[in-house]
Amino acid sequence: MRQLHHDNTVPQLPPKMNGSKAPAAPPPADEITKDMRKLSFEENGRNNKDSKQQQQQQDPSGSLPLPQEFVVKYLGRRDAGGLWGIKHTRKPVDEMVARAKELKAGDTLPFLKMTVSEKGVNISEMPQNVNKNFEGGFYNIDVISYGVQDLVYTRVFAMIVVKEDATSLKSQHPFQCHAFVCDSRHNARKLTFALAQAFQQFSKEVKNNKSSKKPKKFAIDLRSPEEIEVDLKEADSEA
Repeated sequence: MRQLHHDNTVPQLPPKMNGSKAPAAPPPADEITKDMRKLSFEENGRNNKDSKQQQQQQDPSGSLPLPQEFVVKYLGRRDAGGLWGIKHTRKPVDEMVARAKELKAGDTLPFLKMTVSEKGVNISEMPQNVNKNFEGGFYNIDVISYGVQDLVYTRVFAMIVVKEDATSLKSQHPFQCHAFVCDSRHNARKLTFALAQAFQQFSKEVKNNKSSKKPKKFAIDLRSPEEIEVDLKEADSEA
């Protein structure tokens, strides 16, 4: 399983790309709103017909300069059952997608900008946003325990955030899954690799700074949705 962990060793990223291009300008807000409100998710991971060659061409598996900015729609957040693993994000994502599909005509998901840097993830609203029902702000890199491109809704990126104050509040669940809809499958994958790059840089800084306390563990699943699905099927058959 290609996961990126930080503990005592510096994680490894996939081989470098031949080159990186500046991200294209985001499409107009009304187009994204119309497309994402429908939430048809044509690029369903289980029915995706992309060839391996197309997948390789779209795979941003290389070093990405940080910070990286992404225009996303916020699906929401749900309690997660654990720190790592798609088994803890799949059900919350299904629930959030189902709720989003029930939006009334004229209602939209929050239209946000997601900035990934070596320090963490910052979520702010786009100027065109009209839905104020979202949880924005800055998430330090060491409170994000897991990130993955969903295997069913491949335009969705999900991450698990550990709430540090939850240990003192028994009524508060410690792990929360946040989900975001990207404008393409490619950008959902790019977001995953951007966070992996941030984790790698953070790990290097911790290793070089001996006075720092040991960071929390985290993982990024860098496998494609198809690879994740195959692995899950094999695990089910062995069980």
